[in-house]
Amino acid sequence: MSQKVRVRFAPSPTGPLHIGGLRTALFNYLFAKKNGGDFVLRIEDTDQNRFVEGAEEYIVEALNWCGIPFDEGPGKEGDFGPYRQSERKQLYKSYALKLIEKGKAYYAFDTAETLDHHRKDHEAKGKTFIYNWHNRLKLTNSLSLSNEEVKEKIVAGEDYVIRFKSPENEELLLNDIIRGEIKIDTNILDDKVLFKSDGMPTYHLANIVDDHQMQITHVIRGEEWLPSLALHTLLYDAFGWEAPQFAHLPLIMKPVGKGKLSKRDGEKGGFPVFPITWNQSEGYREAGFFPEAVVNFLALLGWNPGTEQEIFSLEELVNTFTLERVNKSGARFDPEKNNWYNQQWLQRKSDDELAQMFNAELDAKGFSAEPEYIKRVVSAIKERASFVKDFWDLSNYFFEAPSSYNEKAVKKQWKEGTPEIMNGVTNILENINDFESSIIEEKVKTWISESELSFGKVMPPLRLVIVGDMKGPHLFDIMAMIGKEESINRIKTAVARL
Repeated sequence: MSQKVRVRFAPSPTGPLHIGGLRTALFNYLFAKKNGGDFVLRIEDTDQNRFVEGAEEYIVEALNWCGIPFDEGPGKEGDFGPYRQSERKQLYKSYALKLIEKGKAYYAFDTAETLDHHRKDHEAKGKTFIYNWHNRLKLTNSLSLSNEEVKEKIVAGEDYVIRFKSPENEELLLNDIIRGEIKIDTNILDDKVLFKSDGMPTYHLANIVDDHQMQITHVIRGEEWLPSLALHTLLYDAFGWEAPQFAHLPLIMKPVGKGKLSKRDGEKGGFPVFPITWNQSEGYREAGFFPEAVVNFLALLGWNPGTEQEIFSLEELVNTFTLERVNKSGARFDPEKNNWYNQQWLQRKSDDELAQMFNAELDAKGFSAEPEYIKRVVSAIKERASFVKDFWDLSNYFFEAPSSYNEKAVKKQWKEGTPEIMNGVTNILENINDFESSIIEEKVKTWISESELSFGKVMPPLRLVIVGDMKGPHLFDIMAMIGKEESINRIKTAVARL
């Protein structure tokens, strides 16, 4: 029986979740659900100096808002906890010592000053200092010292780190689901520190031990981890464990295309780069985006369904997603296109749902109306909107009479005979009993023809006095909705003011 698919998203709680991190979580989630597997959240908080209060809660809230909750993790204990690395730290040293026993790692006692001296010395000669096979026997470590000397140093309480012993003269053949085969010459690898002098593991050791213990089958992570792939593969090998399959996702690029998307790009371009607000940085949620839209545009950043389809529900994404269709090259972040996605999702929502959202905004502005009326307003204006926050500007005239009139429109539409024409329209409206859009339209248009007026002399100024501007849906629909009395009042007010 093949092993159950298990993937993990393993952020560090050093600040808010960037939109790139959210996409990594999403791709892990989609892959897990597509394959009937588990999506695990692990908090990599071994670096306590960089720990930021509230960051872990933020990550959980962001995943929940997007509708991609984890199956196992802090607060949702499964069989493989604890899920915070800081709560697992007693595990790692024994694994580092196992590697020393196997001859795959060694104690290194070099002081920071010594290493700094070597670095500077190499730089002066135009070289780069790498701690590995070609110099490790000249440095202070358990490979160059006798067993007695090593024991003495440890007993004396001297600081040491544990380094991985990279193999010499080997060619590694690595496999990546997205990038294919990668060849690495082990002579260029350095002997990375696995265990630090403060008693904490480095990322590399903790990561491998946790993935192995949590039975992770696929590691789907950002491209920035590609340089660590050789070391991680060698570590699995050194322990005698089966390595998971790796997939390294492409970077998310700036809107201009060059360079990795940063928080500053968002600040400069006026768009969010975080899922939800963090301190002074606005999130997608607070900017008025629907989670469905955010998930939709993120999925298509670097993944291609192989069809023309652009709008995907989460369920459709789960059914369609494969790692094989993830691109190798970076994906350009397009804020305009993201707005378009939100507009598409807004059009898919029911008038009921949108009316409830709009009602909250009306409340805040001190306006109240019947739910049915708000629903009709939303239905009339929603196709012009990308966000619910656009509704008020598109519909304010349904709730209040114009307090001013568009100056350009007044210049163009308000001519010498216009007040008389508007008074004529008022007379027609006063005689309509059944104030419905089609009836108003028929009566007004008949009157225009009979009076031998052009439509251009009547309709634009009529829109201007009802709406205050040359915008809005079908004019007679607006008049029917605001009612006979209000329509007549608006015409009379405009004639008096203009």
